[in-house]
Amino acid sequence: MKIGPISAVRVFVTELAPARAFYRDQLGLTETLADDSVLVFDTGSADLVVELADPADAEEHALIGRFVGVSFTVPDIHAAHKALRDKGVRFDAEPEQQPWGAWLAHILDPAGNVLTLVQLPDGVS
Repeated sequence: MKIGPISAVRVFVTELAPARAFYRDQLGLTETLADDSVLVFDTGSADLVVELADPADAEEHALIGRFVGVSFTVPDIHAAHKALRDKGVRFDAEPEQQPWGAWLAHILDPAGNVLTLVQLPDGVS
């Protein structure tokens, strides 16, 4: 049995309006679905599902404002860093090269979720 590919990744937020502005307008992702509790964005490989956390659900609220482990590949980390910073995207630091050759930079969405930009080393996909 084969598992995959990944169809969607979920991120929880406290408010949808700022999340929409961030993911659609600042990051430039295409919104494919929206209702009162969820936004879905096309990333080119898997959907990014941004969900409004239920205020009564402590487990969901514990998922807000943390490192979510989602990485967006960019061809040039420095150009992406500058372009997104110019659009008002918050970074926790400058891009940093990793011992294995990739460059990483972490961005924060309006709810404080930490997402990663990655420029992979040549020959790695």
